[in-house]
Amino acid sequence: MELTQLRELIAIDSPSGYTEQASRYCADLLRGYGWNPEFTRKGAVVCALGDNPTLAIAGHMDTLGAIVSGILPSGHLSISTLGGLSLNMAEGEYCRIRTLDDRVYEGTLLLRNPSVHVNREVSKAERTLESVYVRLDEKVSKKEDTEALGIRIGDIVCLDPRYRELPNGFIKSRFLDNKAGCFVQFEVARRVAESGLRPPVSLYFSNYEEVGHGGAGGYPTSTEELLVIDMGVVGDNVAGDERACSICAKDSSGPYDYGMRQKLVALAEAAAIPFKLDIYPYYGSDGSAALRAGHDYRVGLIGPGVAASHGVERTHVEGIQATVDLCMAYIGAHKS
Repeated sequence: MELTQLRELIAIDSPSGYTEQASRYCADLLRGYGWNPEFTRKGAVVCALGDNPTLAIAGHMDTLGAIVSGILPSGHLSISTLGGLSLNMAEGEYCRIRTLDDRVYEGTLLLRNPSVHVNREVSKAERTLESVYVRLDEKVSKKEDTEALGIRIGDIVCLDPRYRELPNGFIKSRFLDNKAGCFVQFEVARRVAESGLRPPVSLYFSNYEEVGHGGAGGYPTSTEELLVIDMGVVGDNVAGDERACSICAKDSSGPYDYGMRQKLVALAEAAAIPFKLDIYPYYGSDGSAALRAGHDYRVGLIGPGVAASHGVERTHVEGIQATVDLCMAYIGAHKS
């Protein structure tokens, strides 16, 4: 499987609230396949693959990150998180600070007073927004030095994704949640274009999922079903597998549509697509947001298994391929 589009999308900084470049990338790619995507007022990308689409396939392009919440007396930065960023797993990560006037500065997310040679409590200290900071890679020693660089409260902090593809098919990177899901949608768009068919389906790339309201609106008015593509959970006490497509029966927002789950399982079994049925205890999706917003949709949720979510994530090309195959099978079985 050629992963160029996944690699390129992950390289684009796109924490919630800073997704314009990622939105443009998605739209340009879809145009390259011959489609005519549109932008919602919130900046999501919507693309009809056929007339009067009754099925929407949604995934989110926004990621975790942080935002500058203050400039410390040392000239370095305090932060507030964007989404559920794990500070423990983000500690030591290189990052970029993006200013309102498009300047970019380098930094590192660290525990305050991080040197073990002067702080014997480094390994014991709790990582909180009060105990971590961004060390700027600039010649700063006081607040005024940083202000002179044009850095201010509200500037976006973007973590280095550290993307790697391994010869055995594993992919490790930050933000596979949910750029791996966006890649699935790209593959769907490419395959449908090549088929010459125009199914009653739309694609939806949301940009505020990590903060809870990404999929709340903006779908075609003809939508009846919503199939969400997001990461499948891999870990203790869940069934997820990086080499399979997860089909979620329930998450913390409640159960997903039973009839859609039946159809997805039947299609996967008939085509020998590797899948896992699962329940996610601490999880919400664009489908959760759509239902809470009052949409009268049937909603299902699938996605490639992703290990170490919201941290140093990993998946496998086989899980991505399985998710693409299940999407295409579902589109083929969908009736307008």
